[in-house]
Amino acid sequence: MNPIAFWTKSLLGVFCVCVGLAAAPFLAEASADREKLLTEPGVYGTFALFSLGDTWTKQDQATRISQLTLLKGVVEQHREKIAIDLYLLRGLSDQADLMFRVHAAELRDTQQFLVDLQNSPFGKYLKGAGLMHGLTKKANYVPGFPDQLKADLKVVSEPGSKPYAVVIPVTKSADWWALDQDKRAAMMQEHTEATLPYLKTVKRKLYHSSGLDDLDFITYFETSKLEDFHGLILSLEKVKEFQYTRQFGHPTLIGTIKSLDEMIEALAQ
Repeated sequence: MNPIAFWTKSLLGVFCVCVGLAAAPFLAEASADREKLLTEPGVYGTFALFSLGDTWTKQDQATRISQLTLLKGVVEQHREKIAIDLYLLRGLSDQADLMFRVHAAELRDTQQFLVDLQNSPFGKYLKGAGLMHGLTKKANYVPGFPDQLKADLKVVSEPGSKPYAVVIPVTKSADWWALDQDKRAAMMQEHTEATLPYLKTVKRKLYHSSGLDDLDFITYFETSKLEDFHGLILSLEKVKEFQYTRQFGHPTLIGTIKSLDEMIEALAQ
């Protein structure tokens, strides 16, 4: 067994005893319906960015492992109600070291997780680097698309076994929202047609942020082929709808998707 994984498992047992939890029931806690939270509309999506302070790197490895094990405890406790995904941004994005993507039926459940995270022993090393909220909704324009385009959109995205994650916040201009529905629908059809060559290798998810954040949308992508993602963005910049974009990125976040154990191993080095 990997030495870090061994110590993580051992220290997790110690953590459970210290807080009065039995290790087996703790790990067997019922999880939220992850598939439902990631696919259905009406779910809140939060992107929480954190940097690790200078004091983190000054800790010896044993101390870092023990603190990260407590992080694992916090995450596992909250997976009963929310879906939590982790991303290592360090080395690819200069805005933060790690990111949590949280899906919840109630935004207060996300809030409680983030409060508990920052109040944990590991949390004292974290510095908030950004927070974005959005809501998943049914597709606004797809029902009015031609049948062939609807059929083309049913292609299953295959981002690869070890995809990168890219997050791009978007804000539209006031002129966009002033357009009537038919004009916006026509431009969104052109937008959608431009994405067709990339549907198979670039997985996308859209969050609506108006009223929940200073953004209009959060766009989330997964792909193992960054050259295809690059081509997708170049194609989208050429359509008429893009002219109504006031903010695209700023920041653009790129990271690698990590399991909880993989994140612990990466940060413990």
